[in-house]
Amino acid sequence: MTDPRPTSYSRVSLGIMAHSSEANLLGNVHGGEIMKLADSTAGAVAHRHSGGPAVTAAMDDMTFLAPVHVGDIIKTYAQVNWAGTSSMEIGVRVEAQPWGNATDEPVHVASAYFVFVAIDDEGRPRPVPPLETETRGDVRRRREAEIRRSHRLARKAEIDEGREG
Repeated sequence: MTDPRPTSYSRVSLGIMAHSSEANLLGNVHGGEIMKLADSTAGAVAHRHSGGPAVTAAMDDMTFLAPVHVGDIIKTYAQVNWAGTSSMEIGVRVEAQPWGNATDEPVHVASAYFVFVAIDDEGRPRPVPPLETETRGDVRRRREAEIRRSHRLARKAEIDEGREG
């Protein structure tokens, strides 16, 4: 068993400027572009925490809170919220800020929770290090991740039961 890794070990932030090629019919950045950036950020976190390749197994939840406009600077912040045997929940916060005015406060535009599974060279699940929480916020995020996990597993069990009948 590997030593626990603190939440700060694998935190990642990424930033891009939104371009017109990413716009939807309303002229805002397409939600799928935001999802892709959030998934990429979560993937970097999962790779760091697990010490190797990890793949997206599920997007547990993504909430869009405000539109992102072409030209905005989009920043993502992500960390491991929970680590199991081979899987991890990665939380991602997405913020946007108009590019032309550094005094404008960034706006929280989306949040997402991804489940990643660490894989070996043959694509099979491999163990991940335990997570060591460092702050009260980390403890809260781990507790909330455990709730999401139990809901996910209960939903799967109920769906599987319905298919057997």
